Amino acid sequence: MLERWIRLVIKRRVIVIAIWVVITILGVFSTSHLTDLLTTSLTVPGTSSAQANAILIRNFHENVEGTFTVVVPFTNATSPEITALEAKISTAATKIPTGTVSEERAVGGLLYANVNTSFNLGQAANATGALRSALRETGLSNALVTGPPALQHDITPVLKGDLRRGGALALVLAVVLLIAVLGICWAALIPFLVAGATIAGTLSVVYLLAHHFLMVLYVPNVVELIGLALAIDYSLFIVHRFRTEVSRDNVKVDDAIVTTMHTAGKAVMFSGFAVAIGLATLLIVPVPFVQSLGAAGLVVPVFSLACALSLQPALLSLLGRRGVRPVVVRGLMARRDVSSGLWARIARGVIRRPLLVLVTTLVVLGGATFSIFWMQLTPGSVTAIPQNIEAAKALTLVSGRAGPGAITPIEVIVDTGRSHGAATGVASRERLALAKLILKNPEVGIVAIGHTKPFVDSSRRYEQILVVSREYFGSAGSQNLVNVLRDTTIPSMTFPAGTKVFVGGAPAQGVDFLNSVYGALPWIVLLAFVFAYLVLARAFRSLVLPLIAILLDLVSVGVADGVLVAVFRFGIGSPIFGTYHVSQIEGWVPVFLFAMLFGLSMDYEVFIVSRMREAWRNGATNDDAIIEGLSNTGGVVTSAALIMVAALSGLVLGHIAGLQELGIGLAFGVLVDATLVRGLLLPSIMTLLGPRTWWLPTRAQKVLRVTAPSLEIQETGQ
Repeated sequence: MLERWIRLVIKRRVIVIAIWVVITILGVFSTSHLTDLLTTSLTVPGTSSAQANAILIRNFHENVEGTFTVVVPFTNATSPEITALEAKISTAATKIPTGTVSEERAVGGLLYANVNTSFNLGQAANATGALRSALRETGLSNALVTGPPALQHDITPVLKGDLRRGGALALVLAVVLLIAVLGICWAALIPFLVAGATIAGTLSVVYLLAHHFLMVLYVPNVVELIGLALAIDYSLFIVHRFRTEVSRDNVKVDDAIVTTMHTAGKAVMFSGFAVAIGLATLLIVPVPFVQSLGAAGLVVPVFSLACALSLQPALLSLLGRRGVRPVVVRGLMARRDVSSGLWARIARGVIRRPLLVLVTTLVVLGGATFSIFWMQLTPGSVTAIPQNIEAAKALTLVSGRAGPGAITPIEVIVDTGRSHGAATGVASRERLALAKLILKNPEVGIVAIGHTKPFVDSSRRYEQILVVSREYFGSAGSQNLVNVLRDTTIPSMTFPAGTKVFVGGAPAQGVDFLNSVYGALPWIVLLAFVFAYLVLARAFRSLVLPLIAILLDLVSVGVADGVLVAVFRFGIGSPIFGTYHVSQIEGWVPVFLFAMLFGLSMDYEVFIVSRMREAWRNGATNDDAIIEGLSNTGGVVTSAALIMVAALSGLVLGHIAGLQELGIGLAFGVLVDATLVRGLLLPSIMTLLGPRTWWLPTRAQKVLRVTAPSLEIQETGQ
């Protein structure tokens, strides 16, 4: 079936190429209109914070994600002068649709006011410029605007700039590495054409999804740089194998392409499935933020596969034999005798001392993983962002004078269960008692209560208590305060029957975000293991090799997480990489890192083991199969890993902490996986197991619908 498809693609190559040109054009259009549809929302449906925020929107007309904070510094202002400033802010607020001032406070020479809107986060972000212009028109030229919408508005151009610079750097490095690997030839262009089509197709789908689902602001950066890396990887493997096949005597170009796709192409298919499986597991996380990253990431390998199985053979057919013939610079892979190359020598060395190699490598990687025990998570950071943007300057100003938690208070919502229930004497006493109890917590800076608006809604059924933490949003202290309020403080109160209490606001939303994401993590891991095992069992014709692959994936993921902590928390290498030095890792990063790295690790496993299996199937002994597999694929896998690291450098050199963390984690994870894990651990384990590595009982063959050679025959090398 695959052969018929490839021959059809070759026959209709002009049509195939034209279709991908159209897809690329659509992708360019989608990219230019995508940003306005993206968001940084951390909302988690069905949680206590979501219920509290729904009440705030519906009954108090306050919107956590659609609220700006206007900051106006003043010096020795009298009460009438402060009142005049408040009036100007109110006037400016009316200039944006649904804009109203919900809270004003003067602290330490600083007036800050919340300007509330009914917009969602993305819509409110688009209104940031209008609010700033309105403030200037009223005479408040020194006013600064911050809050979730302003932060998203100001970070968006930073992300775009990072993407341009990162993409340019990734392309330059990828060009240099591809020329070093393939030499100067027309085929060196194929990976970039495939990558461009992959990214364009992916962003077109993301653009459509963004009209119906929440999609994160980081998506274009993740898609473009990971898409570049993954597509180049797949294309490089295919071009490398095609060069080998077309160099054989009396082989037609079309036949060489068919053979290439039957071998390397099949490996790419299984690799794409493995990456897709890893990312698809993120869709079970009940958090739109993570689901959007999973959905966008899932589309990348799908389009990479589509390109590899259609555009790639069409381009190879168009270029033919001369397209892969290097000139001037021959490239590292022009060498024909791989049996005497570096990876052949490494394989033989591992086979001679498998136990020593296994133990030594595990000790080294275990040391790199050890710092994972100091990992702390945050839902997001308001400090690890570019400090030159207006929203960040306002945050710094308020934090310095009013306290770190002033911009993002915890909002405790009390539902009395009946109209006017919050206006009774009993409710007043309970409100005061709860406020006093909360204020006893040393992590609390301010508690604000009242019996009129904005603390009680118009129906007087609901009341709210504002709790300002002494620490920043997302910090360990801020998270702990939310948990203490929910688990200890509020349950210790005795409320009348029918009363419900919800803890909302940005800090509570952040806690619910982390709880929901990591509550789903065991299921993510389990599903990834099960589906990957089934796919690899069929690909490798073995029940043992998929288990080895999964265990080695965990090693790579552990190293990546350990490096994250070492670089970002302990600052090891941070000045070299130009990364933030923070105490916490953003909560979405380790989960996305696991899903992505799990798939990419399977990538390299499939390419290496598939070549080993070819040798095993052709009658080689277990040791000879290991040597032949590593000799033929070790170089190309390492080259692919280096190209991927080069592409990921665009994330590392950006200005957003979460993307830096993702870039560092993926880069180190991929590099370690392609070298130490697959180059040393894999062959040492296979050597120790011997022919048992390829064990596939008859019953399993029937279930998987595959056949495998007898171990007895292979063991004797007959």
